Amino acid sequence: MKLSRIALAGGVAASTVLLIAGPAAAHVSVQPVGEAAKGGYATLNFKVPNERDQASTVKLEVNFPADHPLSSVTPQAVPGWDIKVDKSKLDKPIESHGRKITEAVSKVTWTADDSEIAPGFFQQFPVSVGALPEDADQLVFKAIQTYDNKEVVRWIEEPTEGGEEPDSPAPVLKLTAAADDHHGGRAADDAKKGDDAKAADTAASTKETHAAASSSSSDTTARTLGIIGIVIGVAGVAFGVLAGRRRSA
Repeated sequence: MKLSRIALAGGVAASTVLLIAGPAAAHVSVQPVGEAAKGGYATLNFKVPNERDQASTVKLEVNFPADHPLSSVTPQAVPGWDIKVDKSKLDKPIESHGRKITEAVSKVTWTADDSEIAPGFFQQFPVSVGALPEDADQLVFKAIQTYDNKEVVRWIEEPTEGGEEPDSPAPVLKLTAAADDHHGGRAADDAKKGDDAKAADTAASTKETHAAASSSSSDTTARTLGIIGIVIGVAGVAFGVLAGRRRSA
């Protein structure tokens, strides 16, 4: 009985720790769909959990890094949420696909229209971005979460390398090594090479088919002519024999 009570007490304690640690670990974060390669394009999901028991999240603001401006930022529509995209002038223009970019997205705001993030739920807000910087290992997106009771939580503290996680950490996107196909270039080239190879194989196969058909046609013609020749020869012999008999008679 004593052991059972100790085990029960331990289980309750463990559950309490999990309940306490769970909410503390939940915060606004950013994750790529697949990889976020340097110099490439990616789709990012900003994940927003609701941390309050008596309030719902009704607004999210995500600030984009000014030190590494992104030339292309396109949010995906989220049912029940209005989206506002703010841009700002760049101190130093950037080049993208041969064009000079003088302004970039500085902030994207999602505001609940006929939806919200209720207690115990989370919502993802997808954004397509690019081109990702080639001279950085990560990007920091400072976010602000607003509840329907007017409470505002600022996820703006930048984590430090090897340090403890801040109380309100900003979402951080880790960048992977640069890929050869920044915008699907190599993949497109490989696909083109594959299509060219298939076209070449098809042409060769067609040529062989035509050659085989031509050869078959020639063989058929030769055989037909041979048969006609034999028939004519036989007819000639028969005619000669018949003519000889008539003369003899």
